[in-house]
Amino acid sequence: MPVYEFLCHACNRIYSFHSFRVDPEKVPNCPKCEASDLKRVASRFGVKATRKATSGSGSGGGPDLDDPRVEQEMMRFASELEGMDENDPRAMAAAVRKMTEIAGEQVTPAMEEMIRRLEAGEDPEQVEEDLGDALEEELGEDGGSGMGEPERDGGLYPM
Repeated sequence: MPVYEFLCHACNRIYSFHSFRVDPEKVPNCPKCEASDLKRVASRFGVKATRKATSGSGSGGGPDLDDPRVEQEMMRFASELEGMDENDPRAMAAAVRKMTEIAGEQVTPAMEEMIRRLEAGEDPEQVEEDLGDALEEELGEDGGSGMGEPERDGGLYPM
């Protein structure tokens, strides 16, 4: 089951939501304050799946994330992630590489640097501290609301 993260600007908190669809169009309400203007943010791995056109559609893009075969591969990958050691930087790097392959995402220079450093066994928190701004810029994140770094909620909510 894919997991998507959304930022509630009112709470300055990031919530994780599970979905039965890959790249759902629905934006959930905040579990705490019920705000309806949550913004989808890059996951902890710095990867944000985006809808791509199929290469057979004539646009030459990546895989169609609504294609049942791609969705099945994403579901298989999500089940593999459940057993991953979040403290193992090499496992995180392998997961990022696989996610970008499945989603057909281009690996940006900052993301490639992040993956390279994780593969070398560097501390994920240090890598995020060093490269967080560059990753957000490359992924189009807006840098937040001026309230400081948002907190991460530990729950997993239905979408």
